[in-house]
Amino acid sequence: MNGKKGSINIDIPPSSSPVTKEQNSPAISPEKYWISEVWKFAKDDTNRVTFALKVGLAVLLVSLLILFRAPYDVFGTNIIWSILTVAIMFEYTVGATFNRGFNRALGSLLAGILAIVVIQVAITAGHFAEPYVIGFSIFFIVTSFMKQWPSLVEYEYGFRVILFTYCLIMVSGYRVGNPIRTAMDRLYSIAIGGLVAVLVNVLVFPIWAGEQLHKELVNSFNTVADSLEECVKKYLKDDGSENLEFSKTVTDEFSDEPAFKKCKATLNTSAKLDSLANAAKWEPPHGRFRHFFYPWSEYVKVGAVLRYCAYEVMALHGCLHSEIQAPYNLRCTFQSEILDVTTQAAELLKTLGKDINLMKLNLQKSLLKKVHSSTERLQRSIDMHSYLLTSNLHLYDPSKPQNSRLSFNLKDSATLNSDTNETNAQQDQLSYHEAMRKQQIRLHSWPSREVDEFEDESVGVDLIPRMRALESTAALSLATFASLLIEFVARLDHLVDAVDMLAKMAKFKQEVIS
Repeated sequence: MNGKKGSINIDIPPSSSPVTKEQNSPAISPEKYWISEVWKFAKDDTNRVTFALKVGLAVLLVSLLILFRAPYDVFGTNIIWSILTVAIMFEYTVGATFNRGFNRALGSLLAGILAIVVIQVAITAGHFAEPYVIGFSIFFIVTSFMKQWPSLVEYEYGFRVILFTYCLIMVSGYRVGNPIRTAMDRLYSIAIGGLVAVLVNVLVFPIWAGEQLHKELVNSFNTVADSLEECVKKYLKDDGSENLEFSKTVTDEFSDEPAFKKCKATLNTSAKLDSLANAAKWEPPHGRFRHFFYPWSEYVKVGAVLRYCAYEVMALHGCLHSEIQAPYNLRCTFQSEILDVTTQAAELLKTLGKDINLMKLNLQKSLLKKVHSSTERLQRSIDMHSYLLTSNLHLYDPSKPQNSRLSFNLKDSATLNSDTNETNAQQDQLSYHEAMRKQQIRLHSWPSREVDEFEDESVGVDLIPRMRALESTAALSLATFASLLIEFVARLDHLVDAVDMLAKMAKFKQEVIS
């Protein structure tokens, strides 16, 4: 498309040569750079350091059973199974450790019982038939098939443990003088390792999955609210004076929009919330979550509804950085209404997040009314100035009935008269055309035409229709932005209902706000 009239050059920078801060900063040694990265990684989440130290402590405790002579004389080399159990069982959160421990304990117990039964059958069958009985049992063990059953998927690790433990006990214990005693010693060692892993994880700076889930959801509310305010304020503030030409470099990183990056991360929290909720189900009552059968699944549902709101924020962000933009003075026409809706919606989001954080059931009737009232004012303002957004761009005729989506009871409607409307409409249209012409000269980004073409074709017959088509297309981008904002408010109703259901099922402390 290079060199052709009416085309756009889009240069995508290669990923192998990005401009980073490190390239502009003085060279540092690899050791210092590595230390700084590790320090930053640990500082972002101090629980990472706590988890690493807890794993080391648990492994050290079971290793003492080998390092000291007395326990080694009792268990012998079978104590190595305790170390393996700690390494396999120990998870980041308490709930995940309980889940893994249950699967490990149940799997090892079933594998041990199955091994003892098969060994007894093999001994009864005679010395000649022993290897055939053991080999037949290993081959036809059904755990690999059963773990694929839909209702048993969450116990997949337990089936894996059964297969792993059973095969090791049978094969390694076959040549031992007393295979039953060997199987029992290994089960004892596994139990010791599991007990140490659970005790260390619960008693030493416990990291609760429920608490992590609770904080993650609250942070998501604040992130979406901040990103909404950031996007809308930038859309209304940018008059194009600093962007003399549309950027033709494809990028999704904006250094002046810190909340945007966090909002993008919110869209990918589905798997994390599901994992934390599944782990939290295994945790006993703790901290602020003091009753059994806590509705952790409701947190996942609220997170899903919140992500739908985040999708709308990302769509608004796409309008902000789109190539086709409405002129600044046209955006100012709806500035107060758009800002009012944004402020009220962001306040409602932050209030809902605060209520979840404080575990309070607040019936946010007043905030909902404010958000709906602000949205209605925005919709009516769009209806009143719809002539600015239509393709014909005709003069506004107040005698024609307005097609309004909602019926509004506004006190100031009686003060409008037709003469004032027509005069204002003519002035708005003239200023609108002039602003559009200046914007085309400044941006000339869509369609990709040279600026001089508009000057050279000033005597052309089709110049005015073409200009009106371009103006209409640009003006509709503002209508798209406003409709996305209204859709965001519509989704807030579902979010409020989801939070209310969570508060009731979790038995939050009720506090009615009139």
